[in-house]
This record gives sequence, structure tokens and C-alpha cells, in this order.
Amino acid sequence: MHNTMNINTYRFDGKGGISLDDYRTDDTGGYTKESSRELLQQNIERMATLQDTLYAQNIHAMLIIIQAMDAAGKDSLVKHVMSGLNPQGVHVTSFKQPSAEELDHDYMWRAMRAMPERGRIGIFNRSYYEEVLVVRVHPELLNRQQLPPVTNHSALWKQRFNDICSIEQYLENNSIHVVKLFLHVSKDEQKKRFMERINDPAKNWKFSAADISERGFWDEYQNAYTEMIEHTSTKHAPWYILPADNKWFTRLLASEIIIQRLNQLNLQYPVLSNEQKKVLEESQRQLQTEYK
Repeated sequence: MHNTMNINTYRFDGKGGISLDDYRTDDTGGYTKESSRELLQQNIERMATLQDTLYAQNIHAMLIIIQAMDAAGKDSLVKHVMSGLNPQGVHVTSFKQPSAEELDHDYMWRAMRAMPERGRIGIFNRSYYEEVLVVRVHPELLNRQQLPPVTNHSALWKQRFNDICSIEQYLENNSIHVVKLFLHVSKDEQKKRFMERINDPAKNWKFSAADISERGFWDEYQNAYTEMIEHTSTKHAPWYILPADNKWFTRLLASEIIIQRLNQLNLQYPVLSNEQKKVLEESQRQLQTEYK
């Protein structure tokens, strides 16, 4: 596996402020679409090996959170980057508009129910971060959450940032490692992809008029993402800001990040005890003599 990509270029661990304008949406890290294909395939194979070890060791779990504006490529990232993983060890949860039952619980409830078991990889396509993104851009949604009247919205968002950081620390303490990917797409590229969905009959089903409505809040969302990244990036759960105008590079970069984070877990296959080895040896003896 090559070791030339510096993923720290795209990592923000919470030190100082941040401006999304400083992160190019069309960056390709010096790679080409052609060269990325082979590298991505290599990474997919490497991830499959690491996942197998993760599953066998059954100590750690990984939670991959993907957040982005509409049409940034969340679904295709899951489809292409995770294509080589064993489905038995992966669970994808897509968080849509909360149901009546979910609104009767705290906002983290539905996410906590979907946390990955030890040995498994969980993928959140959107997540509890919607509570400081779409709900922040549309604060009227708070009225559906059965909360006491909110008089100080600024204090509420700060409180939620703190709660999220505490929960992610709790997950880390329990060997559930959080990898957070923000797919940073430009407004022009989003328009291009919306037009493709409108003009291509095979993609019509992907388009929603609500997407255009939300596009009207572009600046508000950029501000909400900026504050989210600033206030919830920590050493153990940093945000990675992935250029998303070129999907092929987004996928390659995401695979590199996941591999690095899995490698940091020092994954190893379980070592059998002497007693377990004796059982293996006896089983082997029985099989070898079975037809003699």
C-alpha cells in the first residue's frame, strides 16, 4: 500500500478556528481519476482484511459518520468504498426525518440504538449531527421535539455541542471509535448534480423539490457546518473535511482515512490458549483418521 497521501491535510482536531473557504472542494491531492481506480481497489482489499481482524478480535467497533449537503455523494461513497466489506460485519443507518416515536425520546435515542456492536463497523448516513445542522437552520423544528420553550437558542446549540462531545468520549472509552467525514461540495457542483438528476430519467427518483428549497439556505448551512466542526472536533474524534466535487477522490481519501484509523487499533487475530490448541489438535487427529 502506498503511503504518500497526507490525510492530516484534511483533518481538523479542534485547535483554533476554521473557515470552510480554506478547504478546496475540487482538490484531488495530486491524483488523477485513472490512478485512483487501482489505489481504491487496493484500499478496499486492505479494508476487507482489517475488517476480518476487527470481527475476529471482537474488542473494538468503528462508527463512520457521513455528513454533507444534498448531492455531495454520501450514498455513492458508501456504495463504492464499502463494496468489499463483509455485509455481516457492517450496518448502515440512514437518518431521515424523525418519526413520532423518535420525537418522544431525546434526540440521541435513535442514534444510540444503532451503535455498532464490538467487532463491527457502523455507518451513519447523516446522524445526530442533524440536530445542530438542519434543526439549527430551521429552529422551528424544535417545536416538534417536546422540549420546554427555548428562549436562548445560542445556549441550546452550545449545550448540544457539549453533549455530543461527551457522548463521543464515552464511545471512545468503550472502544467504539468514531470517524467523522464531512463531504465538502461546492454550490456550483451541487447545481450540476441536481440538473443531472432532473435531466436523466434514471436519476429522476433521486430528485426532490425540497432539495431546491434547502439550497436556498446554503449560507446558513455553511455557517452551521463551520460551527459544528469547530465545536465537535476532538483529538479522538476529529472531523475530516473531504473535497467532494470529484467523487473519485472523495472515495479514495475516505478509504485512506478508514484504513489509518483501523490500523491505529492494533488489530490482531485472537491467540488460542493451550487448552484451546489441544482441542484443535484432537479435532485434527479425528479428521485425519476418520476414513482410515
